[in-house]
Amino acid sequence: MPIYVFHFSHSLLFFKSCPGNIKLQNLTRVSAFHLMGLSEDPDLQHILFGLFLSMYLVTVLGNLLIILAVSSDSHLHTPMYFFLSNLSLADIGFISTTVPKMIVNLLNHSRVISYGGCLTQMSVFIIFGCMDDLLLTMMAYDRFVAICHPLHYSVIMNPRLCGFLLLLSLLISLLDSQLQNLSVLNFSYFKDVEISNFFCDPSQLLNLTCSETFSSTIVNIIVMYVSTALVVVFPVTGILYSYSQIVSTLVRMSSVSKYKAFSTCGSHLCVVSLFYGTALGVYLSSAVTHSPQGSTIASVMYTVVTPMLNPFIYSLRNKDVKRALGRLLNRDGSLTSELRGCCLPLCQMM
Repeated sequence: MPIYVFHFSHSLLFFKSCPGNIKLQNLTRVSAFHLMGLSEDPDLQHILFGLFLSMYLVTVLGNLLIILAVSSDSHLHTPMYFFLSNLSLADIGFISTTVPKMIVNLLNHSRVISYGGCLTQMSVFIIFGCMDDLLLTMMAYDRFVAICHPLHYSVIMNPRLCGFLLLLSLLISLLDSQLQNLSVLNFSYFKDVEISNFFCDPSQLLNLTCSETFSSTIVNIIVMYVSTALVVVFPVTGILYSYSQIVSTLVRMSSVSKYKAFSTCGSHLCVVSLFYGTALGVYLSSAVTHSPQGSTIASVMYTVVTPMLNPFIYSLRNKDVKRALGRLLNRDGSLTSELRGCCLPLCQMM
């Protein structure tokens, strides 16, 4: 999730000081940026390459298994698992936006990304980050309806509403991405071409910009307010409201019903805590230490580690998903055995 509060607080300070501290002739129009990455030590490049390639493959395969399990098991064709499969798809897109470019850079020993490529990466990164954020909010709403209004669940969470909520999350993500893109394009000059991260982090990119006019500064501040409201304030408020209502309902339930109801929220709570916890860690590490290296390492947590852990959290804590995965793997195993049995006589004849 892009840290919009961090964007706003740091950029507002920069907007005030940039025109007075930096002469226009010292600013440049750039055609490419340099991604500084995690380390400049040549001995670590191969280790980082193997580590991030492994994490990427685990993330993609794990989330694909969740999607296949949900789509292949009719028992999982419910709103909760509909949003879960789309969350897994968003996680694949989220990590695919940043890690493959980093792996290629490590392999080619290159740190350059074009201006257009940087803006494209930033846009797609924001789209999938916002999708993650909004889907977690919708999953919280789904649990709220299931626990607080169980008799009306099937009526409220109908397929039409689920499709509408998914489309709405996509449109909001696209809107926020374009707002952030326009915010960067509104600046004509950059202080530097070095981005202290392994991808085009919106906060890092924005801190390199410099406005020529006060009006463009005001426009960008308004854009940040709108973005913060769209993808931080409203989703967090929705999640907190949903769980406050869930807790108040659970208090009135018996112990057995309380445990059963809360178990359905356990996986979602873990993912929400991990998602917002790592994102908050990025903000705190940047605000407290002011260390680009520390911020880069913290960014790995929410851009790489969180999408990788989500499938494990849902598969380990959810019996329905575990059963579906077991059936899927057994079916694939039996199919592989049948194919092997068919091919064995042909191999013997050859």
